[in-house]
Amino acid sequence: MIFENSKKASLVLANGAVFEGKSFGAEGKVFGEVVFNTSVVGFQEILTDAGYCGKLIVQTFPLVGNYGVNKENVSSDKVMAGGYIVREFCEKPSNFRCEGTIEQYLKDNGTVGIYDIDTRKLTRILRENGTMNGAIVCGDFDKDALLAEINAYKPEIAAGVSAKQTISAENGKYNVVMIDLGVTNSVKNALLKLGCNLTLMPRTATADEIMAEKPDGVIVTNGAGEPAANTQAIEAVKALLTKNVPVFGINLGHLVLALASGAKVEKLKYGHRGATQPVRDTETGRVFIAGQNHGYAVVADSVSENIGKVSHIITSDNTVQGVTYTNAPAFGTQFAPEMTGNPHDTGYLYDRFIKMMEDRK
Repeated sequence: MIFENSKKASLVLANGAVFEGKSFGAEGKVFGEVVFNTSVVGFQEILTDAGYCGKLIVQTFPLVGNYGVNKENVSSDKVMAGGYIVREFCEKPSNFRCEGTIEQYLKDNGTVGIYDIDTRKLTRILRENGTMNGAIVCGDFDKDALLAEINAYKPEIAAGVSAKQTISAENGKYNVVMIDLGVTNSVKNALLKLGCNLTLMPRTATADEIMAEKPDGVIVTNGAGEPAANTQAIEAVKALLTKNVPVFGINLGHLVLALASGAKVEKLKYGHRGATQPVRDTETGRVFIAGQNHGYAVVADSVSENIGKVSHIITSDNTVQGVTYTNAPAFGTQFAPEMTGNPHDTGYLYDRFIKMMEDRK
C-alpha cells in the first residue's frame, strides 16, 4: 500500500543504481553500507542490533511491521541501523503485545526509511555485486555530488560501553568480564540466567585491567565494524590467552579472538544476515539453526593445527562459523548462542563456557 501523504525518497547505490520510492520514518539523508536480511520476523531486534550500526538494512520479506513494536523485543536501548529499506510496511499492526507502529518507531529514533521499491531486484544486485555503500535521500538531489559522498563514506564502529559497568545476577556464581564491542541484550540476559555476574569493559580495556577484575571467564562480545580495526581489543585478547582464563568470542568477538590467535579474517561478498541459517558442528556432525549477522569470516586455511581447529561451518557455503583453540581455554562462534525464542538450540555453547569456568576453579 502507498500512503497518500508519503513523500518522494530515493536509494542510491555506489554503482550508480537508483531506486525511487517513498519516505517513511524520519526524513533526511543517510549514508551506510547496504546489506540485506532474510528474516521473516524480528524486525525490531534487527534494527536495534549493534551489529547493524551504520548499515542500511534491506528487508527481503515483502511486509514488515504487521505485529507492531514494543519495549521488550529489542537487542539494545536504541535503533542502531542507519536506515531501513522495505517493500511495504504495515500502518495498522495487530498483536496483543503491540505498543506502536514501525513508522512511528523509526520517527522516534530519527531513523530514515524508504518503502515501495523492488527489494527483490535490489537484493539480486547485492548478491551479484556484493554489499556496497549507498544513501537514502528524501526529495530531489544532485546524483554526481551524492555519489561522491557515498564513495567517501567510511563504515561506523558500534559503540559499546565507554566506562566499566557491572550487572549482578540474582544468584551470581561466576564473575565474567565482557569486552563490550556492542553486546546485545540476549547475550547479557542468557549469562545472567546462568548465574554470571557481568562486568562490561570498553574495547580499549587492557589485559591487566581485565585481569584486575579477577574474572572466572571473559566474553569478547558481538558488535559491528571491521574486525582488524579493534586493535586494542586484539592486543588485550592476545595477552589474555596466556593467562589461562576461559575466553569466549561471539560474532565480532569471535573474529577478534581469531586475529589475536594468528588466524586471518576476510570480508565476504555479501555476508550472512538472517534468522534461520544451517550450521554444522564439525565434531558431532549435528546441524542446527542459528541467527546470523556478519560480513566477515575466519579464513579456514589460516586455522593451522598450532592455532586450533574449525568447530562449526555454515552448510550453505562452508564458511567458518566457529573455532576451538589449541593452546588456551578459548573458543569462538560467528553466531550468538540463543537460550530463548527461536532458534534456541545453540544454547549448549553457554554451557560449554560455564564448564570451562568450573574446571578452572
